[in-house]
Amino acid sequence: ARRHNARLVGVFGQRGQAQQVGLVATWPSPDYAAAAKASRTAFNCAVAGLGDSEWRDINRGSDSEVIRLLVDSARHFDLAILGQYESCDSHLPRDLVEMMIMDSGRPVLVVPFAGEFSVEAFDHPLVAWNDAREAARALNDALPLIAACKSAVVVQVTRDNSETRADRAALLQHLVSHGVPARMEVVTPETERIPLMDALLNCVTDQGATLLVMGAQSHSNNPFGGRGEGTRYVLEHMTVPVLMSH
Repeated sequence: ARRHNARLVGVFGQRGQAQQVGLVATWPSPDYAAAAKASRTAFNCAVAGLGDSEWRDINRGSDSEVIRLLVDSARHFDLAILGQYESCDSHLPRDLVEMMIMDSGRPVLVVPFAGEFSVEAFDHPLVAWNDAREAARALNDALPLIAACKSAVVVQVTRDNSETRADRAALLQHLVSHGVPARMEVVTPETERIPLMDALLNCVTDQGATLLVMGAQSHSNNPFGGRGEGTRYVLEHMTVPVLMSH
């Protein structure tokens, strides 16, 4: 937010236990109120000195209400930032991140729960490319974040190397026109046993990428059937921040 002189809004939401949500329940519960207070304090410390910031509490406890209100809120901003889901954390709905990506209509930056990350994460982005609508959307949504990067690599992981060199040249020219120094690599998994998403995540590590940019596809539209082929798999196994658009 400081780098782009942007407005930053922190939105607090937390699912309540079943016994805390309902017609006869008292809401907000003491646990929720304490967590909201701690969240607001942490947010205010983090944004100290930032000109335009705001903290909001959606004040809902059911999974469906938390997801609905957070997704609705995201539509009023340029970018949504969420943390990766932790299986040991029962405070947020399991499908929140995926629903935000699929339904908000906004790019979503997902930060891994392990590790520490800063704006330097945008210095060496890896863009996953398959010439689909979702990939084009993600790439262009990421441009404001990666325009000042040191180097970018566009990776096409495919079993069918049908895209022409002219198509790839046009893509690289598009990035160069935005000041992004980029190169392209085509990766073909050695065997059918290596899922495409595993191959992509391996590329992130091999290339030393600090950010993964990719389009997100719903499971109903996923053209790949095997394990490891999909948005949810990447969200579960990511090791660097991921920017996804649908």
